[in-house]
Amino acid sequence: MNQTQLPFPVTRQEFANLAQAITSIGHLLQMHISESKRGDQNELVRQDSLHNPAAQRLLYTQYQALARQGVQLPSFCEAGFRVYSQSDEDGLLLLIFSQLGFTNRRCVEMAFGTPYGANVTNLILNWGFMGLMVEYKEVAESQKFFATHRDTWVYPPPVVQAWITPDNVNQLCAANGYNGPIDLFSLDMDSTDYWVWERLTAIEPRVVVVEFNPALGPERSVTVPNQPGCREQHPDYYGASLMAFVKLARRKGYRYVGANRYGYNAFFVREDIAPANLPEARLADAFLHQRAQELSATKGAELNAFKWLEV
Repeated sequence: MNQTQLPFPVTRQEFANLAQAITSIGHLLQMHISESKRGDQNELVRQDSLHNPAAQRLLYTQYQALARQGVQLPSFCEAGFRVYSQSDEDGLLLLIFSQLGFTNRRCVEMAFGTPYGANVTNLILNWGFMGLMVEYKEVAESQKFFATHRDTWVYPPPVVQAWITPDNVNQLCAANGYNGPIDLFSLDMDSTDYWVWERLTAIEPRVVVVEFNPALGPERSVTVPNQPGCREQHPDYYGASLMAFVKLARRKGYRYVGANRYGYNAFFVREDIAPANLPEARLADAFLHQRAQELSATKGAELNAFKWLEV
């Protein structure tokens, strides 16, 4: 792209400086949270020296500067990094919100797990979000994490232990004070995820992250039936395909903008606020990583033995 194509005059040297700054910040942000086990198997040790909220804010503003100048943003495969998320979701959310901005900085994560591996932890600790986290397993350690963390101990976000179903998801949100517009909803149940999102009406998220089943490939539009216990029959018999979620998202007014590095978390932005520089992504691109390809090739036929509903 040459200088005359930009809405503001930018010299080649300014572009070089900007690229160098982003690269340097990217190196800082590639330092991940170390998850080590000491004594009890569930104890995770946080290394605060690897956190750099200032670097995240610099990257956020640089993305905004690129957009103002009409420069193409980094692709999803270039923008991802992990602070607390499972793989590169923290970086992808930073890219998305740099273009959308924040509103009330409220988020909900269903099937939260623990702070390590969640999609909302970085936003809560480093970006001032308030969040509702729901998990069916033991939550005492997660509650302790936020109650003692230096960034949340004053007002810890709720971590609720509950079984999540399509029938109670709205009640879980409302009973814990979450109604109406929020910035982010994340869903990772490995179960009836499709039906939970379909029924969800209590909150109106601007951005949605849902885990899909990569073994189903990019072309099938199927989900498990709306009944518990599917995964007890087979470890990969869960959730729904990416195509199924994309179709559901369109009906609910969302645009699919990409997936995480390993091809199992899909990102959606509400269509009425999605900017042109976050275009509809190709479903096939979610399966570029070898892991996703192997799962689709080796598990797809095996899963045909189980009941899937076309949607």
